[in-house]
Amino acid sequence: MLQVQNIIFSYNSEVVIATISFELTKGKNLAIIGESGCGKSTLLKLIYGLYDLEQGKILWNEKEVLGPKFNLIPGMDFMKYLAQDFDLMPYITVAENVGKYLSNIDKEKKEQRIQELLEIVEMVDYANVIAKNLSGGQMQRVALAKVLALEPEVLLLDEPFSHIDNFRKNSLRRKLFAYLKEREITTIIATHDSTDVLSFCDEVIILKNGQILEQGNPNYIYENPRNKYIATLFGEVNEIVIEGVSNLVYSHQLKIAAKSDLKVEVINSFFKGSHYLIESQYNDVVMYFDNEVEISVGKQVYLKIK
Repeated sequence: MLQVQNIIFSYNSEVVIATISFELTKGKNLAIIGESGCGKSTLLKLIYGLYDLEQGKILWNEKEVLGPKFNLIPGMDFMKYLAQDFDLMPYITVAENVGKYLSNIDKEKKEQRIQELLEIVEMVDYANVIAKNLSGGQMQRVALAKVLALEPEVLLLDEPFSHIDNFRKNSLRRKLFAYLKEREITTIIATHDSTDVLSFCDEVIILKNGQILEQGNPNYIYENPRNKYIATLFGEVNEIVIEGVSNLVYSHQLKIAAKSDLKVEVINSFFKGSHYLIESQYNDVVMYFDNEVEISVGKQVYLKIK
């Protein structure tokens, strides 16, 4: 089990992580989400041991994670951390990067392992390409394979799909998270993408200003957001007052009605592929709702909650 106990960390006297505590069971996937600058990347680096804590402890199976004051080479052997800069060797091949830390005693076993990892990240055809000749998305996929090579007990991923094309991202996510579950690799992913959270993670922590605003089951938090900040991390959301009570309603939860108390005027229609996101005006408030077809600007419609 990973235990984070009342940790505090500051940059130049500015508190970045403020008294955070949580636990994560072996083999579970945890997502950390929040706006830019909320402390996601810093929290991953603290868990890996790249910085020294001001207060608190981090433990993995009762072994304390220690920072650079205690380790000549920062970072813990049983963990792997994928930063946003990839950390690839530019003048060696993709296969050589992936196999850099694998043993050379059994060459055949090493080659099989490299092949397996390249299949997971869909980079088999680029095995002999020099890393510096890859695109940003391809480098990110190679970096993912590299951190998996020695199969860590804990894997820390900082925006691991941010440079990868959407058409490939979905396939890669399915393969990667299936592999992590199969091998029971405890994973923490810092992300802006709600798909990472809702489709693949067992738990979610929502950060704001270096503090945990909410944590728990992603589906429950999505369906029952405590405030608008939390809801906006998962999609377009409206704050609608009904009988004096403020309700948070996602755009897909509104539909056109023959008559209702909620009359809006259409401002714009945005094609989203499977539907249109309609931007509308209700009194002085902008509201969003999903619709199967485009609606002309200026048209007035009634809305109701599904």
